[in-house]
Amino acid sequence: HWQYHPDKQEADVAAGEAEERVQRFIEIDQAWKILGNEETKKEYDLQQRGDNLTNEWPLHEQIYLEDMSWNEDGQIYTLSCRCGGNYSVSRSETKDVSLVCCDTCSLVIEILQ
Repeated sequence: HWQYHPDKQEADVAAGEAEERVQRFIEIDQAWKILGNEETKKEYDLQQRGDNLTNEWPLHEQIYLEDMSWNEDGQIYTLSCRCGGNYSVSRSETKDVSLVCCDTCSLVIEILQ
């Protein structure tokens, strides 16, 4: 990532290329800040997992929403995963979400309507 640092650029680099290198440095720096912090890394991993859910992921089971546990305080439905983690979906998400990933492993449940 050091080769993209603005202070390391040669003077004869074309303006457009220098700008691309600075942009690349900023992207790498932001990635390091996210992945270097345990909290933001966990958020990033969960977001990535959610973005990448497809039917090719290991489907743990198909389940009806009413078979999940309702948590009144958190306003979410939960189900325990065999790994010890949990599947969680908020009431507002149930309209848009049919696949839910475990919060600790890669298993997925499909919520049937």
